Amino acid sequence: MTMPPEQVKAKAYLLEKGTQAPVAQIRERVAEAFAAMDGLLEGVTEAQARRAPGGGEWSVHEILDHLVETHPRALEEMRALLENRHSPVSPIPAGLQSAAPLARRWDDLRAGLHRIHAEVLDVLAKAPDRATEARAPVIMVINTRDADGKVTALHWHEDCDWKACAVIFRLHELDHLSQTRKVLRAPLK
Repeated sequence: MTMPPEQVKAKAYLLEKGTQAPVAQIRERVAEAFAAMDGLLEGVTEAQARRAPGGGEWSVHEILDHLVETHPRALEEMRALLENRHSPVSPIPAGLQSAAPLARRWDDLRAGLHRIHAEVLDVLAKAPDRATEARAPVIMVINTRDADGKVTALHWHEDCDWKACAVIFRLHELDHLSQTRKVLRAPLK
């Protein structure tokens, strides 16, 4: 079976910008993505964060809940791979959220995201620029467009080394940064 071009491109990106990239470049790019999200969230009030955009889309509050739930697991996964061992948390479900996302306090979510960002950057700051043999199955999700122009989500498991997992922090954060901007720009209904 032939892979869709978007999947081929994603796999090449993980190889070039993750597995084969110098760790210093990965650190810098992950830090930039985290700083962009932290900067965007600076002026977001709890009322803005809780505003539901409709159509089954997550609110900013729910997006942050998702990041606060997934990032610690992804960090545990990356730490295991750095130690050249199998990750006990793989694969992390793509739509993972807490049991009650809206029950969490907005300030607690913001503080939790800030803490996990710092932890990830600390691990990356100490990470050696070497490959390991260990791999973890990561659930990849990308949008594809069919011949009719319809957009659908493509899911697959990608076996990733620690550097590819590190760069996925960046991709995941940027994806939800874009989603957050879209929700914040949406007109009130």
